Amino acid sequence: MADKQYDWAAIARNPKFVELHRKKTVFLFGWWIFSTVYYFLLPIGAAFTPGLFKIEILGNINFGYLFALSQFFVSWGLAHYYAHVANKDFDRLTRELVDELK
Repeated sequence: MADKQYDWAAIARNPKFVELHRKKTVFLFGWWIFSTVYYFLLPIGAAFTPGLFKIEILGNINFGYLFALSQFFVSWGLAHYYAHVANKDFDRLTRELVDELK
């Protein structure tokens, strides 16, 4: 069974591929910056504003614990949001590109 040969340079120049690559890069880079900043807010905030992180919210549960827990929910939310955008935009652009290449 012979594999089909693709002209990868031509695919890389294809306007649909360029648009897909640009959209994914902008989306992922923006959310990567947000995630990195949000992640480092916990240790930096705890080091420089310990009073804020010691504020008790419910009994022994303080703001620091809630902020640390919120990082899980933010990560899950971002994963769901990425899946939504990928299904709506990235998959559509990929299908259009594949259809054009056939």
